[in-house]
Amino acid sequence: MDELREKFRQQFPGVLYLSADSGTVLEGYLRQQQWISEEEKIVSLEKPGEGNMNVVVRVMTDQQRFILKQPRPWVNKYPQVPAPMNRSEVEASFYKLVSQNTTLKRFIPNLYNFDDRQFVLVLEDLGNGNDFTYLYQQGQSVTADEVSTLASFISQLHRINKSSVKFPANRAMKELNHEHIFNYPFLEENGFNLDDVQPGLQEVSLKYKRNDALKTKVTQLGKRYLATGTTLLHGDYYPGSWLKTASGITIIDPEFAFLGDPEFDIGVMIAHLTMAETSSEHIKQVLNEYERPYGYQDSLQRAYSGIEVLRRIIGLAQLPLVLSLEEKSNLLDRAADWVQQY
Repeated sequence: MDELREKFRQQFPGVLYLSADSGTVLEGYLRQQQWISEEEKIVSLEKPGEGNMNVVVRVMTDQQRFILKQPRPWVNKYPQVPAPMNRSEVEASFYKLVSQNTTLKRFIPNLYNFDDRQFVLVLEDLGNGNDFTYLYQQGQSVTADEVSTLASFISQLHRINKSSVKFPANRAMKELNHEHIFNYPFLEENGFNLDDVQPGLQEVSLKYKRNDALKTKVTQLGKRYLATGTTLLHGDYYPGSWLKTASGITIIDPEFAFLGDPEFDIGVMIAHLTMAETSSEHIKQVLNEYERPYGYQDSLQRAYSGIEVLRRIIGLAQLPLVLSLEEKSNLLDRAADWVQQY
């Protein structure tokens, strides 16, 4: 940890290094920003959860509570993977834009403040909510009401008036995602031994890493992903970005947001529900209740779903899946077909 702290300070001298163990420094920073009063005292600092991309700290004072969020110049879960710091600006832009929509506003946390010099967001504390990653465990399922809420949110997001959308290109984050979706998983020698995830998975992966026809389609889809579209996307619409709170479902972590194909968001959503062994009825419900914008291509959505399944099973960004090797192999075959049929 000290090594990473020093690395951060070398790259960003004078920038706050957010952590749950920096109470005195953090209290001074919060007073300087006038986010807490001179008399106000921090009662406790804690991690509300393990952030994959960013560092998140819950601040509780004797007068209020809120969430602080800051990126590192790497992926928080994988410090060996560089990541752009300006993703905090993208997240702030998303919340500011979406909060202008009265329907969507109730599905996102309030953004209280954003310090672009220190890359720090101040967000509403939603309490002790849990994300939906429990769906990957056997015997767990999403409900019909939850499906309706998730489909409604993404439908409304994709209908935001395109002529009024002014949104950061988010090119650096797209390039990071592109590498780990469309390139890295399909490299035969990428330095990641899948047998460490599940014995035999490395051998299974070679079928897809050596499939030139499949990889040609993947490359084409990757170019499409990098192009600028006209629809505002969440960019990472999967169970880890869906938070179950006392007041209902909240959508979080939009740092991958960009203007692109709406089929990408839905493709990712369907891929994760499929990997979580969600019932076909609930998957059909998503597809029935999602309000497709003009020009939407079901075949493109299936291709993006296939890519997401492939990269999650044979790529670096692993999920807590409880599937046998045979089940993963069958799923990978289905995913490859979805891609190749586009």
